[in-house]
Amino acid sequence: MIIQYKIEEVIVHTVGVDLIEIARIRATLDKFGDRFLKRVYTDAEVAYCRGRVPELAVRFAAKEAVMKALGTGARGVGWREIETLAQRSGKPFVVLHGRAKARAERIGLKEVGISLTHSKEYGIASVVGEMDE
Repeated sequence: MIIQYKIEEVIVHTVGVDLIEIARIRATLDKFGDRFLKRVYTDAEVAYCRGRVPELAVRFAAKEAVMKALGTGARGVGWREIETLAQRSGKPFVVLHGRAKARAERIGLKEVGISLTHSKEYGIASVVGEMDE
């Protein structure tokens, strides 16, 4: 018996993962304070995190992971052009602005899924982006 499958649609993905030491963000905050916050985070991210360093750290990792998925690294887009917010349920989601949004459109990135987690010492962000063929 021969079984044949017809694949109707090919889904292409792009991924990005980043791990960050929470102490690194704490030290940077201690040294640069609001200057660091205003350079890296949107007002909505700062408001959501309410000074909680693990939340800020995991959002920093999210920005790095999205940059990897976009294929730009830190030079291609601005920190504040990648925003990680949360639904009422707490589920995180990504909003792209400016050059990050333009890059996503250029490479056919339709949707970005993100997962965040942290322990006392580390934060991890994992991103999967669905792209057009």
